Amino acid sequence: MRAQYPSSSGGKNSTLLKSETSTTTKPPRPFVAIAVVGAALIAYQIHKTPDARQRLECLADQAHRMGDLSSRDAAVVADLLGQPAASTPFNEEQHYVF
Repeated sequence: MRAQYPSSSGGKNSTLLKSETSTTTKPPRPFVAIAVVGAALIAYQIHKTPDARQRLECLADQAHRMGDLSSRDAAVVADLLGQPAASTPFNEEQHYVF
């Protein structure tokens, strides 16, 4: 059985340059920071626990101090944290209008 595309016997350079490696193997740090803060924000909005809130506050503060989170994004997180936790519909009395 013969290979459809035979390879040459000469050596091939299979290593990437350092600039190619950094962009192809992992995303830039600000994108990772935004993803982590976003995940913490979703977790806080779902669970509304003090631990989830503290995690979100710490991650957003750290990302903002490192310059990975813009002032506008930090203001959005601060605004969401400033609002009182919305009660779930299961804890409220339901009023139906027909």
